Amino acid sequence: MKIAILSDTHGLLRPRVLEFLKTADVILHGGDINRQSIVDELRQYAPLYVVRGNNDKEWAEGLPHHLTVTLGGLRFFMVHNKKELPADLADVDVVVFGHSHKYLQEEKDGVLWLNPGSCGPRRFHQEITLMMADVEDGKITVEKITIPHEES
Repeated sequence: MKIAILSDTHGLLRPRVLEFLKTADVILHGGDINRQSIVDELRQYAPLYVVRGNNDKEWAEGLPHHLTVTLGGLRFFMVHNKKELPADLADVDVVVFGHSHKYLQEEKDGVLWLNPGSCGPRRFHQEITLMMADVEDGKITVEKITIPHEES
C-alpha cells in the first residue's frame, strides 16, 4: 500500500505534488488545508484521511480534530499540532502531524513520528516537502520528497 502523507497545503496543490498523489492508494493530510476545494481535489486521487488544522476555520467544522485509522496493519494517529496529542499512545504505531512546516521522521519508544512538512506556499524559508510511504505486512518505509521551491 502506497500512502501519500502531506500537511499544511494552505490552499495550494502544486503540480509536482499532484504527480505523487496520482500514485497513492491512500492520502493522509495533517491539516491546514484552507478550503473545501482542496479536500475535494484530494479525494479525486485516493481515499483521504484528513484532520482540521488551526487555520481551517468555519468551512472545516465537519473535519475531525484528530483521527485514528488502521492501514496495512498499522494504527495511525493523526492530529495537526503534536502538542494536542493524548498522553496515552499505547495502541498507536505511527503519529502523523503537521503545523510546524518542519519535516520530521523519528522513532521514539516504538512509535514512528512523522511530520511531512509543508508542500503549500513556502514559508519561513523551509523546504517544500511531503512523504511517500509504503506499508506492507505491518511494516512501513518512508521516503522524503523535496520539491525545489523554484517549481510550482
